[in-house]
Amino acid sequence: MSQEFREFVRKIGSGVHTHQDLTRSEMRRAMTLMLTQEATPAQIGAFLIAHRIKRPTGEELAGMLDAYAEWGPQLPAIETTQPVVVLTQPYDGRDRTLPLSPLTALVLASAGFPVLQHGGERMPTKEGLPLVAVWQALGIDWRPYSLAQVHQLLATIGLGFVYVPRHFPQAEALVPYRREIGKRPPLATLELLWVPYQGSYHLMAGYVHPPTEQIMREALTARGVTAFTTVKGLEGSCDLPQSRTGIVGLGAEGRCLLKPQEYGLGGADVSLTEGMTQMTAVLRGEPVPLRHALLWNAGFYLWRLGAVASLEAGIHQTATLLDSQTVRQRLEQLTGGHLY
Repeated sequence: MSQEFREFVRKIGSGVHTHQDLTRSEMRRAMTLMLTQEATPAQIGAFLIAHRIKRPTGEELAGMLDAYAEWGPQLPAIETTQPVVVLTQPYDGRDRTLPLSPLTALVLASAGFPVLQHGGERMPTKEGLPLVAVWQALGIDWRPYSLAQVHQLLATIGLGFVYVPRHFPQAEALVPYRREIGKRPPLATLELLWVPYQGSYHLMAGYVHPPTEQIMREALTARGVTAFTTVKGLEGSCDLPQSRTGIVGLGAEGRCLLKPQEYGLGGADVSLTEGMTQMTAVLRGEPVPLRHALLWNAGFYLWRLGAVASLEAGIHQTATLLDSQTVRQRLEQLTGGHLY
């Protein structure tokens, strides 16, 4: 038993009136003791459920990110004129709507913006479809690649994926606790903010509940991150909805409301089953329902990243990239084995 970790459990688990928030340095140490398994399984489980009940602070999340930066993989910076775009999604996946960000990533990479994603396999508590499975359906299996190979693909093709079970086994070892405690711990929020990259980047992070977005902002600000976008997206992802007004945080620039119906792209969100069958067709430029979702999302992100002067122009550029087969060709480059 770790006496040091026992004190952290006591602080956050003492009840509504007597609990104490951890400092950033204390949270970094607590996260380190969990990643290194110096804390016992009983202590780790107790900490994770107590932390969920208490709710994390922005300072605590910053400390957790500090530990991930120390113990997790970090891809070296690549030579690029644009920041690497990091598109995140809850690790426990999606069970209602299609994870659109791999297709969005292909469009952004085709427009000159390298994109990095990360995640693992199906995970409690949701056990939804993970990003790695969507990529596999597109023809690219990220699981066997080393970090050096991921780095090379990011540098040459503009796409990369950090596969946590292979590249960050210390974090993967904490996954079983989610099933055993039956609730998402604050690790789930940490994963939305983690960037395993050493160079300049722009983080795109989704959320469900507005209080979570405020905590995320506080954590990122504490760590000196200024290039970030928060999205009240589909199932906690950074995928913009078509069925409702999108609420988007533009870092220090404030917020904006995005109404897809004003651009002729409103409607029902593409279901998981329907979307998985349409991915190949949309890359061929066919007018399937998934096309509108991709135009809406990629168009917004091109605008947000400064590639175009307006959202309308971003939608138009996305359509051009799809219809010219540029996006499909980018995928073919990725699946063509451009590795040393």
